[in-house]
Amino acid sequence: MTQEFQTSKPIYMQIAERIFQQIVRGEMASGEKLASVREMAIQTGVNPNTIQRTYSEMERMGIVETRRGQGTFITENKVILTELKIRLQTDIIQSFVKSMKDIGFSKEEIVQGLQDYLNGCDEHD
Repeated sequence: MTQEFQTSKPIYMQIAERIFQQIVRGEMASGEKLASVREMAIQTGVNPNTIQRTYSEMERMGIVETRRGQGTFITENKVILTELKIRLQTDIIQSFVKSMKDIGFSKEEIVQGLQDYLNGCDEHD
């Protein structure tokens, strides 16, 4: 089951972001073991070196830890996981606000549009 990737961002970071989203959504729990490099490479349809780079970057960020002979595990540090959730939220908000400003919306219009959308959210779900 290969995945689609954007050309604008390195594949290893796109894979890391997908794992981050799974963690934040609760699909992957703290302390849970990630698939081996080889398994993840097969699942994503990329070279194992790309997955190794993904895991190394995630380890550098403190999101995962590698245990020799056991594999790579999601950190159990709740502070790091909370910071990850906040960072993802901030990234999405920054992207949204930039896109809205790029097409000419003021801060007030963005806030009002978001409030209107959220107030009618039950109708959109």
